[in-house]
Amino acid sequence: MFGDLGGMMDKLKEAQQKVEETKTRLNTVLIDEASADQKIKVTVTANREVKAITIDETLLQDAEELEDYLIITLNKAIEKATQINETEMAAAAKSGMPNISGMGF
Repeated sequence: MFGDLGGMMDKLKEAQQKVEETKTRLNTVLIDEASADQKIKVTVTANREVKAITIDETLLQDAEELEDYLIITLNKAIEKATQINETEMAAAAKSGMPNISGMGF
């Protein structure tokens, strides 16, 4: 009914290994984002880990403005990182999936 069950299990292990390798690689993919006026710059990994934040000194005078800048810029960076992460993880998972008829892989 399922053919080579051992072969399918090997393929699933390979897929899991590819996903783990992709997660590790995505830690090295850096996304740089900046506010429109370059007053805030952030760097995040494709795994959505914040690596660096640079703040223009003029923003240090107004906490509310600084918070707004940070939220907007971080959200843009995280959105880009999420897109990269989801694309790469889907490709890694799909490439290692066993070919099971009727499953659409």
